[in-house]
Amino acid sequence: MKQLKAASLITAIKTPYNAIGEVDLNTYDTLVQKQIDAGVDGIVVGGTTGEGHLLSWEEHLILIAHSVHKFGDKLLIIGNTGSNNTSEAIKATKNGFAAGMDATLQINPYYGRTSIAGVIEHLNRTLDIGPAFIYNVPGRTGQDLTPDIIEILAKHKNFIGVKECGGNDRIAYYEKQGIACWSGNDDESYVGRHEHGSHGVISVTSNIIPGLMRQLMDKADLEETAKLNDSLQGLMQWLFCEPNPIAINTALMMTDAVPKNFRLPYQALTLEQRAIGFELIKAVAKKDLVGDSLSLLADSDFNYCI
Repeated sequence: MKQLKAASLITAIKTPYNAIGEVDLNTYDTLVQKQIDAGVDGIVVGGTTGEGHLLSWEEHLILIAHSVHKFGDKLLIIGNTGSNNTSEAIKATKNGFAAGMDATLQINPYYGRTSIAGVIEHLNRTLDIGPAFIYNVPGRTGQDLTPDIIEILAKHKNFIGVKECGGNDRIAYYEKQGIACWSGNDDESYVGRHEHGSHGVISVTSNIIPGLMRQLMDKADLEETAKLNDSLQGLMQWLFCEPNPIAINTALMMTDAVPKNFRLPYQALTLEQRAIGFELIKAVAKKDLVGDSLSLLADSDFNYCI
């Protein structure tokens, strides 16, 4: 639990695909190694950015097991095994821990929303299985996990903390109570860390600039990192110009870090959107980028799979 709480930079790692839409483990391994080289503390496997919702449970659990086997001695492996179905969440979480993951990321039931009492019971059942981060992202679930809910869950022995998308005021409130928080908003994460006391960030942006995100989370030379944070705001905001993970997928394809294969229903950013991103990415030093080159790409360069 101490090691999990000490993790200040966790990457919600992308899942790459080959030309027929299967998970591309060779490219995945390269992406994860880039995270390790940059000093990232852990990865979330099969999260929103990793398109866990587009993976079968078999693919999802194989990817968790593969990550543990290949990288479990080098960084923390956090499996996104949550679901809006309590039975599925319990089964997937048990299987994830059986495969060796260090912790789970759990979300409140989305779409088929339940009562506050139902949310608490759902999350307590998954907390019973092993260490868990609770993810509050009301923009996706349609239901805010307010402090009255989190304060109850935080009493559980397996509660690690919250990935909080509700802003830095909410994070500061929790941290003052001793409830660990990780920002779910990259563009707010630097201020959240250094001004509001967050434990760190669970990041999308670190897929493409892990070393720079490492610098933002570290506490050395805050004047320089404040300038760095300001310089990266445009890129961070562009990465959310469409629902995540559309932009990060497109960006990693533009830098040739991953094959140009999307699983539907995701499609690449438009040419106009890519042109904006191209200039933002071009402003980053090549040594700080994941990927070997940068190109705008044509619409015909992208392949769409099921």
